[in-house]
Amino acid sequence: MSFSSLVQDISFRDTTPSAASEQRRQMARGSSSASTIDDHRSQVSRARSYASTSATSVSISGDIASQLHGGYSHPLARTWQAERQLTKSMLILPLFITDNDDEETLIPSLPGQYRRGINKVVPFLEPLIRKGLRSVILFGVPLGPGVKDALGTAADDPKGPVMSTIRLLRQRFPQLFLVADVCLCEYTSHGHCGILRDDGGLNNELSVDRISDVAIAYAQAGCHCVAPSDMNDGRIRAIKLKLIEAGISHKTVLMSYAAKFSGCLYGPFRDAAGSVPSFGDRKCYQLPPGGRGLARRAIERDIAEGADIIMVKPASQFLDIISDAKDIGRNMPVAAYQVSGEFAMIHAGAKAGVFDLKTMAFEATEGILRAGATIVVSYFTPDFLDWLES
Repeated sequence: MSFSSLVQDISFRDTTPSAASEQRRQMARGSSSASTIDDHRSQVSRARSYASTSATSVSISGDIASQLHGGYSHPLARTWQAERQLTKSMLILPLFITDNDDEETLIPSLPGQYRRGINKVVPFLEPLIRKGLRSVILFGVPLGPGVKDALGTAADDPKGPVMSTIRLLRQRFPQLFLVADVCLCEYTSHGHCGILRDDGGLNNELSVDRISDVAIAYAQAGCHCVAPSDMNDGRIRAIKLKLIEAGISHKTVLMSYAAKFSGCLYGPFRDAAGSVPSFGDRKCYQLPPGGRGLARRAIERDIAEGADIIMVKPASQFLDIISDAKDIGRNMPVAAYQVSGEFAMIHAGAKAGVFDLKTMAFEATEGILRAGATIVVSYFTPDFLDWLES
């Protein structure tokens, strides 16, 4: 029934039977009696009031908690509905540092991102820190001839790109929180994340020993946080023990890439870091995309081995794993890495006119936070520093 019909019906029902009959006769004859018109207007006014009350009664005839719109009717009230709101302190910016001190080269598959030498890092970071940048994660990209070998010996070279940059940034920006990715893939001649056996398989024991040595070197150089991304079994325990032995476990955060899945979203990163495997793939040590139970086991293991922060990578395709990580590690921070492929896809969609770049960047990141993350490694960080101001 329409509102007008409801009003008419109620107006007739609200009168006495005789009055209603007389009113119908007068309306049928087209009577212009002023008293009849005034009386009808009065009845319609009362009917509308009654209809409003009746309609309201119908809409809340069930549980009154069904009335939700008022709770997010204002822009500020909408933000209050989020369990976690994106802030600048949640963001970590990835940096690719090369051994060519003056290099600043655009990465074609990673929109707006560059490989930079140590001399270009400070000028790049200064305006971002003024805008509120709180943390960066460093990835070394050795490009010199003959620098890569089977053991990744350049990874902890005191004069290499990562350790040199750690010392520089600690001096120039003491308030900046420095995370160092710990892996061998950028430094090995074969491009895998550890030391290999003669048959080409990963030697987990030797890899863990090497990875943990690199982590200690980064921490001793002044890094606030070491983040092993190699996915070798037992590397969290090995790193934690060596941090304790070195007397620096009390001031070094250990962030584990606990649930790092294999897949095709790492392509732009591997272009940037020069870490494409020379043969095979990484499926034997990175998690299978459908392995939710395996991811939960890896998270539980790394927490037990001493991780301070758990990371899930990639992010948007694994929101259930982020939620699991928050459930399993409910008393610790959970990080998520919105990887290069996710970033590139959002840019490609925006460029094609599918959606607005800023809107989608926020929606994707807010989904990651809603799933349970409190830290996001994101190439959008410089944009968010501006967007969060407005």
